[in-house]
Amino acid sequence: MGFQEEHSTWLKYHLDRRKGERRDRLERGHDHGERMFLEQIWWPMMGTLQNLHPEYEVVDWRGRPYFVDLVWRPGQVKFAFEVKGYGPHVQNMDRTRYRQELNRETFLQIAGYRVVSIPYDDLEASPQLIISLIRSLVAPFISGNNAMEHFTRLEREMIRLAVSRDGLIRPVDVVKELGVNLRTVRNMLQALCAKGRLRPVPTNSGRRVCRYEVIHSFSDEQLW
Repeated sequence: MGFQEEHSTWLKYHLDRRKGERRDRLERGHDHGERMFLEQIWWPMMGTLQNLHPEYEVVDWRGRPYFVDLVWRPGQVKFAFEVKGYGPHVQNMDRTRYRQELNRETFLQIAGYRVVSIPYDDLEASPQLIISLIRSLVAPFISGNNAMEHFTRLEREMIRLAVSRDGLIRPVDVVKELGVNLRTVRNMLQALCAKGRLRPVPTNSGRRVCRYEVIHSFSDEQLW
């Protein structure tokens, strides 16, 4: 199934399950930018729209609804993707609206969402850049079925760090970036090797291991 057919089926699925303002919001809000993100970035990278929710409603502590352009929920992790263009609504934004926008993003993070802002201009000018950035961000969460059940939070952060460094990581990198003591880092790197997510890279002499390399599973092939 190609993107156009998949997108139509996916959008109809979500429309059929909404009523009132939530349905109207989806019909109005799922616009050109969101569709371009799906077609130019997400579909080539993932090959599916599964676990994506358009115009996703999040209610704040005052009972007011926020609508996020796209939310991805592959298990318990939650990513909030917002496509942001530099249009009149941004150029003419006053201080109050600007403050509300910042508070909105902070609230989403408090609610457990990883907020990712996508520049609309880059969807047209630099799609490969966006793919590369998002690929590094989501890779630890698509390493296989039920990936979230197999890796701890710190293990996922270590995988993400390794992916961001071209698939290679040293214990000292983890200590520096994540603030974990060296003994714990070495134990967790060995655990990730046992789980089939990393492999040790020996030095030229073959006597010591100074680096570890990410192993991509079958399900990663669609991404990488």
